Amino acid sequence: MYLSSFLSLHALWVTVSSVMQHYPSVWGHYDVCKTQIYTEEGKVWDYMACQPEARDMIKYVKVTLDPPDITCGDPPETFCAMGNPYMCNNECDASTQELAHPPELMFDLEGRHPSTFWQSTTWKDYPKPLHVNITLSWNKTIELTDNIVITFESGRPDQMILEKSLDYGRTWQPYQYYATDCLDAFHMDPKSVRDLSQHTVLEIICTEEYSTGYMTNSKIIHFEIKDRFAFFAGPRLHNMASLYGQLDTTKKLRDFFTVTDLRIRLLRPATGEIYVDEQHLARYFYAISDIRVYGRCKCNLHATGCKEENKRLLCECEHNTTGPDCGKCKKNYQGRPWSPGSYLPIPKGTANICIPSISSIGTNVCDNELLHCQNGGTCINNVRCQCPPAYTGILCEKLKCERDPGGCSQNSGQGAISHQPLLLLTALLGATGLCIC
Repeated sequence: MYLSSFLSLHALWVTVSSVMQHYPSVWGHYDVCKTQIYTEEGKVWDYMACQPEARDMIKYVKVTLDPPDITCGDPPETFCAMGNPYMCNNECDASTQELAHPPELMFDLEGRHPSTFWQSTTWKDYPKPLHVNITLSWNKTIELTDNIVITFESGRPDQMILEKSLDYGRTWQPYQYYATDCLDAFHMDPKSVRDLSQHTVLEIICTEEYSTGYMTNSKIIHFEIKDRFAFFAGPRLHNMASLYGQLDTTKKLRDFFTVTDLRIRLLRPATGEIYVDEQHLARYFYAISDIRVYGRCKCNLHATGCKEENKRLLCECEHNTTGPDCGKCKKNYQGRPWSPGSYLPIPKGTANICIPSISSIGTNVCDNELLHCQNGGTCINNVRCQCPPAYTGILCEKLKCERDPGGCSQNSGQGAISHQPLLLLTALLGATGLCIC
């Protein structure tokens, strides 16, 4: 008895576990696009909103510098040591690997000793401004999921702007201003993200938190994504359902965390003081050892995968959608206007699948596997077959009378069995435009 009860409980747990793994939790992982469920008509597809997992997006980035010759080392030059601005016998030489500081060293593995970093030329042309634009491009729309972190090997710049683009670099908007003196540099009062709220989370601020000069523990600049999430999801991001609900209903909020490109505008290097020491201009330059950007491919809640193809990220679209961002319906699936998926209702969201065009419904095509309704069944909303009275099954392939204790008699539809293969062949040929003459 006890063994029987245990086996029954175990079977129940296995069943529940199997079902639960196909459904996103209330935390809003959205890691499944569809699953099969059982109904009175048999197995049908249950579609849900879905999105790719977050990943390190720096692996896929392309970096460009403006001006393009701003990297130090060609010709070779000397610069002052980190932490000791008056020891100026370090050398940058692009022709020697050990002394070169090319842009790709912004993205190599951290933890190496000695540390590796990109470095600009020194401010030898002072008082002409030392301006550098570092553009990070993905050729793909991505959604940021964690803080942007920039680690400077030199002192953090006195003035900097982080910008974003949503149209592949054609236009730019400021994300955040950084300065040792916000009022002087950008005519803005200094603020931190902690000064914001749900109602002001989209405000573009200038912060003085990350703009100190030569200090060994002051190398990192943040653009706080998670702190902004916390206004909706709570301090430890426990209530992601609330955040997803806000993202779903406030387009500007979702767009705020969405980019195709980022641009770091370095406007004034760290001076550590009010005045520039014109006798030691080799003290002033920019050097970046690491940039971190975490996010996910934007697939409009129509995909859980994102693949790299020909050095470009592409969503692996489901729900009968297509395009780099799953931003349109596939051919023959334009029965209603394309729409992004929705996070609501929690926890599965709404898939908003593309359905067959009116001209293609007559082919009795159902779901993504191109299964055909048999025996005169009709495809309903690209999800299930509506069967004639005598038939059942996911494709109307079974006679209902087969389930009866007496089996099928001639009057109950037995005679139709011999015609079933011919009906299936006719349906398949019809789908291809051929006919039996």
